[in-house]
Amino acid sequence: MSRDTLTLSPRQRRARLTGYLGWLGLIALQPIWHAWLAPDPHEPLSAVLILALLPLLLPLLAIRRPARALLWAGIVALFYFSHGVAEAWSLPNERMLALAQVALSLLLIFALGAGVQRRRKA
Repeated sequence: MSRDTLTLSPRQRRARLTGYLGWLGLIALQPIWHAWLAPDPHEPLSAVLILALLPLLLPLLAIRRPARALLWAGIVALFYFSHGVAEAWSLPNERMLALAQVALSLLLIFALGAGVQRRRKA
């Protein structure tokens, strides 16, 4: 466990765990959606998966600093939120998958907000 993790309050630990669950959920959803439940027959599967997964995997470069990795995952999740809203609006057959992406993105983003600790004035 890193020193950063040891100084977290229980609320911050729960928020961080919730953020990780949202991030992992987004990572798991992409192959389920694009390769199994609703593959696009006009696009190569490998290209779709690379485009869908690569942004979610980039925050792993900062995993030594969990707070920073989660922050970057939250920033990336804004794109997935927007994509999910657009897909839910335009593709009725994929609406439930898109709404799942929106929900996971919001889970991650709200977890980041819940984990913020205000500093007390001296």
